[in-house]
Amino acid sequence: MKRARIIYNPTAGREVFRKHLAEVLERLEQSGYETSAHATTCEGDATEAAKHAVERGFDLIIASGGDGTLNEVVAGVSSYENRPKIGLIPTGTTNDFARALRIPRDIDAALDIIIKGKSIPVDVGLMNGNRYFINIAGGGRLTELTYEVPSRLKTMLGQLAYYLKGIEMLPSIHSSPVRIEYDGEVFDEEAMLFLVGLTNSVGGFEKLAPQSSINDGKFTLLILKKCNIAEFIRVVSLALRGEHLDDPLVISTSAERIKVTSDEEVLLNLDGEYGGTLPATFENLYRHIEMFAPYDELREQDRA
Repeated sequence: MKRARIIYNPTAGREVFRKHLAEVLERLEQSGYETSAHATTCEGDATEAAKHAVERGFDLIIASGGDGTLNEVVAGVSSYENRPKIGLIPTGTTNDFARALRIPRDIDAALDIIIKGKSIPVDVGLMNGNRYFINIAGGGRLTELTYEVPSRLKTMLGQLAYYLKGIEMLPSIHSSPVRIEYDGEVFDEEAMLFLVGLTNSVGGFEKLAPQSSINDGKFTLLILKKCNIAEFIRVVSLALRGEHLDDPLVISTSAERIKVTSDEEVLLNLDGEYGGTLPATFENLYRHIEMFAPYDELREQDRA
């Protein structure tokens, strides 16, 4: 019998997963997995739990929570040579990676995908040689939004909490001087923000990086040049419709390795959580982990 370890955030998504834990354990046992569970208690706990699961020889790790929980689980397994497959039951607020992999929020439906056993390889991002991310890294005032919203407010209001915080932050959004070196090219100007993406879904914007692939060994690099508030709002409106890539204020390209520096303090975001400050170097780890996904529902460029 194979062994599965569930690592879940008990406060994510109005605490819905904890209410269904017994049913999830029963279904996994019936499908041939000897299963146990770990409820996270603090920041970094999911990473340690994932490391222990690898060292104890589990065949499968299931992450249940938001993008932050998945980030920690990926960080926990990525440094090992023999990595178990990862399943995802999204119960967070935004669930960007789940959106990209077409994994539904419904617990039973997400569990069906894992039980069916079809997995695909996916790329993992590595920042400064020691910080992993699975969906997005970025810098700039607006990227601070996702980790400045209190967890309790996200539990109560869901996605609305981000919209309210974004409106509050709008007057303080400003550009910063950055030097971005990527695969032999250089951007050396002021920018409102930059994003280093592995999927097409960022902050709930599923059309932000439509050309991206989760397993081609390359990042999607998006840069928003210096602009005023009116121009900023216009670009965001275009991004909602997936029409921003031709805007002169937007640079969109792909790269395997990216280095970003600045003369100012620029805070970083890794999968929705605080990631430190610049400078930073981003390296793509090609097809580094295996994740369960509904293969037939994936975009053509994400199938492997």
